[in-house]
Amino acid sequence: MDENVISVQVIAAAIEVHRSLGPGLLESVYQQCMKYELEATGLDCQIELPVTAAYKGNVLILHFVLIC
Repeated sequence: MDENVISVQVIAAAIEVHRSLGPGLLESVYQQCMKYELEATGLDCQIELPVTAAYKGNVLILHFVLIC
């Protein structure tokens, strides 16, 4: 799928979540709603996948919040 198409879908999902929920909720609520909206458009999403990175000789385990 074209990156521009995916970008449009992600932005549209974020706008829909913001319009539906408004501000002030916990991040985890927005994560689940974004996942729902993105999967509704046909994108496969996972939340908080561990990714390793090296920094100054140390291995760090990072967690990305939403990956499609």
